[in-house]
Amino acid sequence: MRVAVLSDIHANLPALNAVLEALAPFDAVWQLGDVVGYGPQPDEVVTRLREVGATGVRGNHDAAAIGELSTDTFNDEARAAVEWTAERISPSTRAWLEALPDRTSEADFTLVHGSPRDPVWEYIASPSVARANLVHLDTRHCLVGHTHIPLVFRRDGERVETITPLDGEPFVFDGRSVILNPGSVGQPRDGDPRACGVLIDTASGEVAWHRVVYPVAEVQALMESVGLPQRLVERLAYGW
Repeated sequence: MRVAVLSDIHANLPALNAVLEALAPFDAVWQLGDVVGYGPQPDEVVTRLREVGATGVRGNHDAAAIGELSTDTFNDEARAAVEWTAERISPSTRAWLEALPDRTSEADFTLVHGSPRDPVWEYIASPSVARANLVHLDTRHCLVGHTHIPLVFRRDGERVETITPLDGEPFVFDGRSVILNPGSVGQPRDGDPRACGVLIDTASGEVAWHRVVYPVAEVQALMESVGLPQRLVERLAYGW
């Protein structure tokens, strides 16, 4: 089975469409949360995910937008974007977000936004945090988002190694436990403004990251027109 894995779309429809086109053909779409927040098209993104039959989990921005997570720890721009989103999403979008679990599993993969031990909020950005989370898995592998940075953490005996994947370069599951981050579709934070997604071939065990150019200026103009914070507008151009 060919699976498109997406995370941190953040209401960026042009980026989502570009990634889906680049990853096609696929048999399933798994999304890892933060479908909304930051970006200008939350309803349109949820509609598109419904069209492709996406399954997955909620992230912290999704939970905040439906009033199930406090924004006290959000920075000012993130809070403003969540409040804007909460005021504008349709009842059907709200219901779709409400139905998302914090954690789920597909075949040999656990899907969470943050981490297995704290599905909505914890960031896995270091080998030590990855290692602490491996004991919380009941599957061999875990797919996470939240950091907006493509990374792989793989068990190597008593240690955990960190792998930074390159665009189009294959990675192969070899039986060792892996925590894999596909990067961000709608707001990359690794210095590369191109949208990012992953294609997993569950039969061969091969994984490939794909970086995709999309019309950033178009999204920026729409964000400005609806009054989203200027810092969120600007950061799309430089991938941070």
